Amino acid sequence: MDKYKIWISPPHLSGKEMEYVADAFNKNWITTQGDNVTGFEQDIQSYLNETTEVVVVNSGTSALHLALILLDVDKDDIVICQDFTFAATVNPIIYLGAKPLLVDSEEQTWNISPVFLEEAVQDCIKKDKKPKAIVWVNLYGMPAQIHEIREIAQKYDIALLEDAAESLGSSYYEQKCGTFGDISVISFNGNKIITTSGGGALLSANKNYVRKARSLASQARDETLWYQHSRIGYNYGMSNIIAGIGRGQMTVLKDRIEERRANNRFYREIFASVSGITVHQEPDEHYFSNHWLSCLLIDTELTGGIDCKILREKLAMAGIEARFLWKPMHLQPVFKNCVFYGNGTSENLFNKGLCLPSGSNLTKEELLEIANIIKNTLQ
Repeated sequence: MDKYKIWISPPHLSGKEMEYVADAFNKNWITTQGDNVTGFEQDIQSYLNETTEVVVVNSGTSALHLALILLDVDKDDIVICQDFTFAATVNPIIYLGAKPLLVDSEEQTWNISPVFLEEAVQDCIKKDKKPKAIVWVNLYGMPAQIHEIREIAQKYDIALLEDAAESLGSSYYEQKCGTFGDISVISFNGNKIITTSGGGALLSANKNYVRKARSLASQARDETLWYQHSRIGYNYGMSNIIAGIGRGQMTVLKDRIEERRANNRFYREIFASVSGITVHQEPDEHYFSNHWLSCLLIDTELTGGIDCKILREKLAMAGIEARFLWKPMHLQPVFKNCVFYGNGTSENLFNKGLCLPSGSNLTKEELLEIANIIKNTLQ
């Protein structure tokens, strides 16, 4: 029996996935090549824009690893990384023997603070160790303050890697997330806005990056008649079967975005008059979030001491999954020795925040049940 009756972000299939999967079986393309792989890449490219090229791989983490390699990150290089994120953003930096430098968030979007970012860059340069790359995240689907981030990167000539794992369908000043970095990545994990069960993509307008990524993802085989390798490669290709699921999911991406945004509107409206509850939303009209996850902050001074731990437990008792916000990386045991720049914003968010069920297949009755449990708990 499932632990929960209402999950935080379950897969939501279109019904068309099996057509593409069956096509892979019918053509006997049970490999990491085939019509679904190329078709899925073309579908994503068409959705984002025609200049951003796409390489689909077996996970978002693989895409991040490849991206850092393409940006020439090597042993002992410094890579500035957003502190408030999932560990997969930072792990590939460690894979390469580089050193993550963690930067706190700002309060509007919950993403990397341009103020602390520039402070970190300047300090590194003073120590004659200019960062090799900057990695930012569009957390929970919310675009970061991307103009300010890019200005800093351009000012100091540092490569930008956009972790858009959670933000497919979001946009900033009407430009789609996943197109802002020198290289960007997205994820199709089972809990994402569309899914291939597991999978990801590397995105770039730089054709050289794309060409190298394809080679590295397929064991970096040289273009010879025999098997020859001049550099280390990786087995990161996406299965033609899995890509078929992605093709079916792409047909309903716009619907899934609107459904998740509708969840966020519901939460904002129903909690608007509830003291101590603030639902995360766009700072202004230039931000468009897919609201992959809808999150709230709890002010315990206004809720009589009721905090996110109590709310999560009450929801769990009713069979409803809710999760704490990401625990900042500088508080993770594995990254405790990393240098951190900030004022505690990400830690404060972690202590006060909760992710609510946000699936695109939530019913109105389920949303009302979630809201009523929270309201009753506060009363």
